[in-house]
Amino acid sequence: MKKQTPDERKKNFNEVAFGLSEEEALKESSRCISCKKAKCSMNCPVEIDIPGFISAIKNKDFGKAIRIIKEKNNLPGVCGRVCPQENQCEGACILNAKKAPINIGGLERFVADWELRNTASAANHRPLASKQAKVAVIGSGPAGLTCAGDLARMGYRVTVFEALHVAGGVLMYGIPEFRLPKEIVQKEVRYLESLGVEIKTNFIVGKTSLLKDLFEQGYKAVFAGTGAGLPSFMKIPGENLNRVYSSNELLTRVNLMKAYLFPEYDTPVNIGKKVAVIGGGNTAMDSARVSLRLGAEKVYIVYRRTENEMPARKEERENAKEEGVEFRMLTLPVKISGDENGFVKSMECVKMELGEPDDSGRRRPVAIKGSEFTMDVDTVIVAVGQSPNPVFLKATPELALDKWSKIIIDPKTQASNIKGVYAGGDATEGDDTVIAAMGAGKRAAKAISEYLKNEN
Repeated sequence: MKKQTPDERKKNFNEVAFGLSEEEALKESSRCISCKKAKCSMNCPVEIDIPGFISAIKNKDFGKAIRIIKEKNNLPGVCGRVCPQENQCEGACILNAKKAPINIGGLERFVADWELRNTASAANHRPLASKQAKVAVIGSGPAGLTCAGDLARMGYRVTVFEALHVAGGVLMYGIPEFRLPKEIVQKEVRYLESLGVEIKTNFIVGKTSLLKDLFEQGYKAVFAGTGAGLPSFMKIPGENLNRVYSSNELLTRVNLMKAYLFPEYDTPVNIGKKVAVIGGGNTAMDSARVSLRLGAEKVYIVYRRTENEMPARKEERENAKEEGVEFRMLTLPVKISGDENGFVKSMECVKMELGEPDDSGRRRPVAIKGSEFTMDVDTVIVAVGQSPNPVFLKATPELALDKWSKIIIDPKTQASNIKGVYAGGDATEGDDTVIAAMGAGKRAAKAISEYLKNEN
C-alpha cells in the first residue's frame, strides 16, 4: 500500500497509508483463490466471510462486499487499518506458502472507505422486530460497540454509556490520527446509531449511576467493556519529574484533546528535544511517532528485550524506524534524574541479556553487572502496559476480579459471576488488540441473547 514518505509524514498527523485504489483493489482481489476451507475466515476473531467479500470485489460489487463484511463486523474501517491481520487472517492465507498472502486488511479498508464515499449504497442492516428487552453497554470502545451493534441487529434496545465526551473509547483516545483518523471512527459510530443504538456520553457507571441502578432502570442485561485506561509505571526514582508522561496521558491529550493543533485547541503538550519511550508494544511505537510530530529532534525506543520479543506489529516498528526513531534494545531504565527546576535531564540505564523463558514464553531479561550508562534525554514516556479502569470496578465490589484487577469471565460466554452481567475487551484481557476486543463483544452479544431468551 502506498504511503507518505517518511520525511513528509513525520511532520504531519495525516494518515500515513493512502489505501488501495479501485484498480489496485481489483488486482489484489483477483489473486484470491477462494479456498473451500477458508483458513483466513477461521482465523478471523469476528468470523468474516473473507472469500465472499473478496469475490464481490472481483465482480466490482462493492456494495455486496461491504454487506458481507457488516454481517459480522460493525467496524470495518477501523479493522482495515489497525487489525493485526498478519497474525490472523493474512497469517493463515494459503498463499503464505509463497510468502505472498492476500492483503485482506487493505481490501477491507478499501470497501469500508468506498461505503463512506457512497452513503446511498451503504450497507443497510435495520434491526429485526424489536424484542423489547433493554441491554446496557458500559464503554464505547471496540468491545462495547461490537456488542451493542450485534444486539441491536438482533432487535434489542441497546444503550451505550460512555464516560468521555465522545464515543469510541481507545479508538479515539489511544490510537493516533495518522494510523486511525477520528472521522472514520465517528462515521462507524453513527452507523451503529442508525441501527438503533443509543449512546449516552459523559456518563460514568460507578459515579453517575451504579450497576444496580441500571437493573432498577429496566435493563435486563449489562455488558462491561470498560477498557484498560489505568497506566502502569516502572516504580523507579524520578517518575514524578516534569516531562515524564504515561503513554496514556500523552496519547489522550494528542488524540482526543487535539494537542497537536495547539493553539487552536488549548491542550498543549510540553515535549522536549530528546525523548525516550520505554516499552515495545504498539502504544510505545505510537508514542514515539507522536513525539516526532510534536517537534522532538531525537526519539528513542528503550526496550529490555530484543526486537524479536517486541509485541508491536512489524509494520509499526518499520514505520517508526523509517521516520527516524532509534531502537535501544536490551536496555532497562533504573532511574530518571532531573534538573534544579524539576524537569527531566537524563535517564540512567543498565544493559540486559536474555536468560531462560519466563511465564510469557519469552526469554527473561537479566541485568549485566557493571553495564550502567546514562542517556541524555529531557522527556520520558512510560509505555509498559495498562490496567483495567478502576472506577466501575471499585463501585462494584461484588464483581469477581483476578489478582490483576481484570474481570473474571467464562471465556465461552463472557459471563461474569453476577447474573446478567457480561464483560470483555481490555477489562478482562488487559492491554490487548482491537480485534480481540471485538471478538469478545460478539461472543457476549450471542450469550446475552441466549440468556434473555431463557429468562423470558
